[in-house]
Amino acid sequence: MQTVILTLHIVACIVLTVLVLLQSGKEGMGVIFGGGSSSMFGGAGAGGMLAKLTAVVAALFIVTSLSYNYISGASHRAESSIIDVQVEKTKQAPVTIEEPAEKPAASDQ
Repeated sequence: MQTVILTLHIVACIVLTVLVLLQSGKEGMGVIFGGGSSSMFGGAGAGGMLAKLTAVVAALFIVTSLSYNYISGASHRAESSIIDVQVEKTKQAPVTIEEPAEKPAASDQ
């Protein structure tokens, strides 16, 4: 199921990118700096086949994002957490301190 949702999500990403790039702007460069005087959807309204198709693919993108997140999160909930694991107490190795070997006497030469 994860593979199907992930494949559909990738296809929706690519199609959404292409649809957004295909749409043309309604106004010139003045819109970038806040100079647009038209309504939110422009003078023609929100119609157009490209805009409607973009909205459908965007909805598909959101649905696949949320469903993949839900499905992949469900598999992680079934696994145990590292916090739940109890650590076994082990005995420490005995500590022995070795005394350094005696240094040979310095020869007088």
